[in-house]
Amino acid sequence: MKKSLLAVAAIGAFASAAQAQSSVTVYGILDVGYIGGNTSVQDSSKGNTAGYNQGTAKSTVSQFGQSAEQTSRLGFKGSEDLGNGKSAFFTAEFYLYPADQTLSGNTAGGLNNRQTFVGLKDNKIGQVAVGLQYTPVFNAAAATDVGQLNNMTGNVIYAGSSGITSGQAGTNNLGFTNRTANTLSFQTANFSGFQASGIYTLNDKNQTQTTGATLTTGGNTNASGWGLEADYTYNKLYITAAYQALKQQTIANDLTAIWANQQANGATTAAVAPAAASITGTASNVQDNQLYAAATYDFGILKAYAQYVTRKATDTDNTNYYGKRSAEQIGVRSYITPTVEAWASAGLGRYTTFGTTQPTANFNGWQLGSNYWLSKRTNLYAIYGSTVTSTAATASGTTVGGSMNNYGIGVRHTF
Repeated sequence: MKKSLLAVAAIGAFASAAQAQSSVTVYGILDVGYIGGNTSVQDSSKGNTAGYNQGTAKSTVSQFGQSAEQTSRLGFKGSEDLGNGKSAFFTAEFYLYPADQTLSGNTAGGLNNRQTFVGLKDNKIGQVAVGLQYTPVFNAAAATDVGQLNNMTGNVIYAGSSGITSGQAGTNNLGFTNRTANTLSFQTANFSGFQASGIYTLNDKNQTQTTGATLTTGGNTNASGWGLEADYTYNKLYITAAYQALKQQTIANDLTAIWANQQANGATTAAVAPAAASITGTASNVQDNQLYAAATYDFGILKAYAQYVTRKATDTDNTNYYGKRSAEQIGVRSYITPTVEAWASAGLGRYTTFGTTQPTANFNGWQLGSNYWLSKRTNLYAIYGSTVTSTAATASGTTVGGSMNNYGIGVRHTF
């Protein structure tokens, strides 16, 4: 009996010692509220068919929705002290859909992964990690976006829309790829205000298929790429620049278009442009290059932002087919009172799609938003945004264009 008690005590002491060396934090965001919006899409080929009236289709939405200001999520992160300034760390983070009846949303097949990785850190040098992670461009934009990467339309850098589906507004990964799987990342320590980071992502598969003695379809699928980011802080000035190049190589034969599934297994997907500059088909062997640069300056009474992003995706089997999107945006953000925060942004850009008729389309957007802070973790918000895309010719000779307005009020709680 005494031996058993001593054994239990020893095991408990060992477990306590192990737990004292590591820590795990549960965190998350819940963002819910009212979301409304309307869209107008013009297509000269439609006439009075397929929901169009004289070539124009209009739609509205009014709903109790989610994640207008920030995507709802649940995460776990932890670290273990390895001694001598070294540590191990991990993060596992997943989407939440508080307005839907299923945990990961009605369209998701399971717990949707936002980022999951494990890594090692040396306080004097930096850190490395492996897993599904944010890209350098995304991290640079997250640090310098006036709207803090909210999901409402009007932000031309992070072109989003909440509650409405429209090719004219796009999704929040039109400007750049948010995350990649199968990724090795690094980040240096801060040296006199300078810091750098980067990724290398790789998913290379080579397959040979046989039926008896007969060789059939085989080949390789390679999703690879790299990215680098550097930033510098001097007093109230912050400057950052990031570049990433991703390539998706497949054995598919359809090379009539580009800009889909740039990175396999966990990466975001996007269309090259709204209908105003579209070409049809599914891409293979796509080289997707993305550049982002931004600066912020804190004047005390307000913080000023300047941003630029460009993205070009090329069908490497036929370089005459490519899509390019570029945009620039300025904005300000300030506390009007100790509890009321507001921001405003305006920007413009262009889609260029080479193909049969080399269509181009211009767009512009603006956004106003405000937070009322009830506490450090809970705020009420109101956001309004508008995006307009000019009419442009398509490969079939028709003209298309459109506009979108998006607005929302809600409550966001972080934990």
